[in-house]
Amino acid sequence: MDLLFERIRIVSPLDKLDSVGYLWVQHGSIVHCSTEPPANIPPTTCRIAADDWMAAPGFVDMHVHLREPGQTHKETIATGSAAAANGGFTDIVCMPNTEPPIDTPTVIEYIQRRATGLVAVHVCAAISVGRHGEVLTPMEHLHEAGAVMFSDDGSCVRSAELMRRAFEYAAPFDALLSQHCEEHSMTDRFDINEGAIAMRLGLRGYPSVAEDIIIARDILLAEYCGNRRYHVSHMSTRGAVRLVRLAKSWGLRVSAEVTPHHFTLTEDAADGFNTNAKMNPPLRCRHDVEAILEGLADGTIDAIATDHAPHAPSEKAQLFAQAPNGIIGLETAVGLALTELYHKRKFPLTRIVELMSVAPRRILQLPQPRIAVGEPAVLTIVALEQEWTVEPERFRSKSRNTPFGGWLLQGKPRFAINRGQVWECEL
Repeated sequence: MDLLFERIRIVSPLDKLDSVGYLWVQHGSIVHCSTEPPANIPPTTCRIAADDWMAAPGFVDMHVHLREPGQTHKETIATGSAAAANGGFTDIVCMPNTEPPIDTPTVIEYIQRRATGLVAVHVCAAISVGRHGEVLTPMEHLHEAGAVMFSDDGSCVRSAELMRRAFEYAAPFDALLSQHCEEHSMTDRFDINEGAIAMRLGLRGYPSVAEDIIIARDILLAEYCGNRRYHVSHMSTRGAVRLVRLAKSWGLRVSAEVTPHHFTLTEDAADGFNTNAKMNPPLRCRHDVEAILEGLADGTIDAIATDHAPHAPSEKAQLFAQAPNGIIGLETAVGLALTELYHKRKFPLTRIVELMSVAPRRILQLPQPRIAVGEPAVLTIVALEQEWTVEPERFRSKSRNTPFGGWLLQGKPRFAINRGQVWECEL
């Protein structure tokens, strides 16, 4: 590895960097970072004209379904990691709804042994044994084995009493609890968001208040149990944004993430029974999207995460009611964020980097990479102005279930650099 990025925009909020300069990476380390070019560049160095490109601390996706163990026809640790690198990510967090679930140290060790490539794979372990919502997992042992977060994602912890005990059990080691916020008594066998489209198509609806109820419950529980760390996964409603904003105003240690599909699409995308627009939580109304965009702008929402949920083509080819929820997102997230937030909504690049790198690491209490001479190179490199068409056949994920095929995006991942390795993105 010997790469010199010339005239690249270097954006690192923690280093107070936002300037155009020269960034030289050799053997996994940063050897030059300056507005001035380096001297004595050997002919073997790969010099890259990086005008209109950006270098940032490596992006983190804190919500990824790798499907391994148990569902390797959908995705594997290897293919999911390749998709992450191809999308510009250096770190991901894998969720626990595998088979068997991530509810023992043995499963964590299995994942860690298989995740040895460029992308660092961190583990979210289950809150309850089997994700059944009845008995707590040995959370302290899972934490010691390397779990960075706990969730029954894919299912909500239905019992308020079990969630209270989870907060209390997590207190001595200050673990982060995350919730898939869904009041299941209101969403049984749902298909899409409750509203006019669901009525017209004859599909079962998921009312937005079913998400809000659990968020409100858990915020109160987190406060009652001593201001415990609590993270809202893939929030999708206007009410959710209001509740998180209120919790933060109370000084509670509450954080939240949102997916690119929830700030770019509405329930209209599911019209015509498009199974690639079927997910949980479902796509919502325009007023929910606008509230989410406001929350991203004002800091109510901390992070962008994909909820990358691969499924085999045969599964998504079923009738809408039988098709599984979820879409893939690792290879479209950066392009969608730059297109929708930076180019259309004029978000500062520092805010994009905060949402996709700094904040996820802060929430998960992971080390923050720095862009400075002598530091390990943990970098995401993107071409800010480059336009490209989403072609799912170019994805490195094992699955193709995306509603964004054929979309024209502006802002394309070019390199992911981590652990002394370089991935040149091929989208």
